[in-house]
Amino acid sequence: MAAFQCRFSAADDDYNSSKETGNDGGLVHQGPGHQPLRIFRGVVPQPNGRWGAQLYDGHERVWLGTFPDQDAVARAYDVAALRYRGREAATNFPIPASGQHQQQQLAFLAAHSKAEIVDMLRNQTYADELRRRQRRGVPAPPAWARVPLFEKAVTPSDVGKLSRLVVPRKHAEMHLPPVRAGGGNGGVLLCFVDGEGKVWRFRYSFWESSQSYVLSRGWIRFVRDKGLRAGDTVAFSRWTFGPDEQLLIDYRKKKQPKNAATADAAIEVQGAPVVVKLFGVDIAV
Repeated sequence: MAAFQCRFSAADDDYNSSKETGNDGGLVHQGPGHQPLRIFRGVVPQPNGRWGAQLYDGHERVWLGTFPDQDAVARAYDVAALRYRGREAATNFPIPASGQHQQQQLAFLAAHSKAEIVDMLRNQTYADELRRRQRRGVPAPPAWARVPLFEKAVTPSDVGKLSRLVVPRKHAEMHLPPVRAGGGNGGVLLCFVDGEGKVWRFRYSFWESSQSYVLSRGWIRFVRDKGLRAGDTVAFSRWTFGPDEQLLIDYRKKKQPKNAATADAAIEVQGAPVVVKLFGVDIAV
């Protein structure tokens, strides 16, 4: 199941307040937990023990998200710097002057707006999106390699303000990684790919308060992107082909009765007043 988990296991998409440096240069004091802070561009230590990344676009600060360690922050900064400033950008790690991987990454950055790249970094799906782009042209796994897992008709609460999908217990314990071991488990981050090839990242955890398995952080973005409503169905499956395994997510809209609109129109007509003209005057009967 480890193959299903996203590359980074900690994230916080919220904008966190932090000490300013006035530029992209790394700070030089101690980091969270009194860890020595290496001098990286764009690194911002957070009071909660995580590491933030930022980049300045002129005088405007662009927040790139939080990451589990300084190296991850530094690499996120490098990606953003390449997109904002091009190949001449000052980066934390050397950028190869040539090579197929480097050319593919530059092409990927050029094909997406700055806002899209920042969104991928904040949601920590950049590496997965890039990997899928690099695999284009490679034959997709055959249909028999796609293994259906389970489906669920979403409820009003699944697509509402709670911003989470409750996963049926039997399916959660059969098909997804274990997350109940130990109290206070924050869960794991799982990566899914939809039918359009877009990567989605959800936090999967067990809520002790309701004794339920849920997909939370990132779920509401999927709901809004697909326009899901109560009664629609989400379907989960996985590919098992070669050394890699990948979780997949699809959806189906709830079918509306064909005569629903006609029936509604008929009701309106039936309830409408009948108007007749008598001696040149309209009279409703």
